[in-house]
Amino acid sequence: MSHPQVVDGLLPAPVPVRFVAEDGTAAGPPAGYRAPADEQLTEAYRRMVLGRRFDRQATALTKQGRLAVYPSSRGQEACQIAGVLALRADDWLFPTYRDCVALVARGLDPVEVLTLLRGDWHCGYDPAATRVAPQCTPLATQTVHAVGMAEALRRTGEDAVVMAFIGDGGTSEGDFHEALNYAAVLRSPVVFFVQNNKYAISVPLARQTAAPALAYKGIGYGVRSEQVDGNDLVAVLSVLTEAVRHAREGGGPFLVEAHTYRMESHTNADDATRYRDAEEVERWESADPLARLETYLRGRGLLDAAGVTAAHEAAEEFAARVRDGMNADPETDPLELFDHVFADLTPQLREQRELLAAELTGTEE
Repeated sequence: MSHPQVVDGLLPAPVPVRFVAEDGTAAGPPAGYRAPADEQLTEAYRRMVLGRRFDRQATALTKQGRLAVYPSSRGQEACQIAGVLALRADDWLFPTYRDCVALVARGLDPVEVLTLLRGDWHCGYDPAATRVAPQCTPLATQTVHAVGMAEALRRTGEDAVVMAFIGDGGTSEGDFHEALNYAAVLRSPVVFFVQNNKYAISVPLARQTAAPALAYKGIGYGVRSEQVDGNDLVAVLSVLTEAVRHAREGGGPFLVEAHTYRMESHTNADDATRYRDAEEVERWESADPLARLETYLRGRGLLDAAGVTAAHEAAEEFAARVRDGMNADPETDPLELFDHVFADLTPQLREQRELLAAELTGTEE
């Protein structure tokens, strides 16, 4: 008799949680979730404006040859910003390669964030100081790392939570399933945040899974799960806040699936017109998360024309700083190739380093 109750406690809502309709009018609140504080929503708006401008600037830098590649997250700003706002400063974030906007919203130096995509370092910032793991390019491997970190935090007595970002394509990887099982058995304080943007490069969701929603993938592992309208910042922040609270208070892992859309191609090296049509993109344009939040805040008297102007002016100033930083050629040392590979270099790497140093100084015999 108790089994159905246990399952009911894990199941996501039958339709994605939503607070704000696509036209910016109130649509909730849904049962079981609280609306975020007004000041959180106005701060989220400012960060979304800045994040979108940063994303446009990074795309332009790619066209100018300042970046080797850039995976845009335009259209996913509600997920990027809400994920950061739901965390405390001492919580950990494990991002993917598409989460640059989230890292900038977390307060990281944008030039350091873009270092990976310029090809200078595998990670341009200090993970220990920022509590942000290196951006992960291999699909889903960061989910296992996130569980390991969450378990380490729990065992050392910290009440910090770990949030692992992941795309819909990553949920098809074995690492994702291993991470869910590992976290559930150990009741680790980790939130798995799936940004379902409908495509794993060119593979649509229907070709990836037959599940009614990706959120249902948590049920088989005993992980509480939820699905949310990923273009509704209010809903995403509310659901993620609850997920983080659940994990922090000992409830174990939580899986959240946000239904959103990748407006641009997979990266600048991709041609999205080969696998999706313009009408589909136009439909999602009408669900733009930034426009939806702006309309909602204006309707509630929390934002006016002056506030909109101020947010965009601040974003332009930020973009200028990003341009200046990226236009300055980095000072590089070829010997840095050997840094941070091992705590102590192996004999083979030490020999290679010495050979390179001799070649650079012209002293090689």
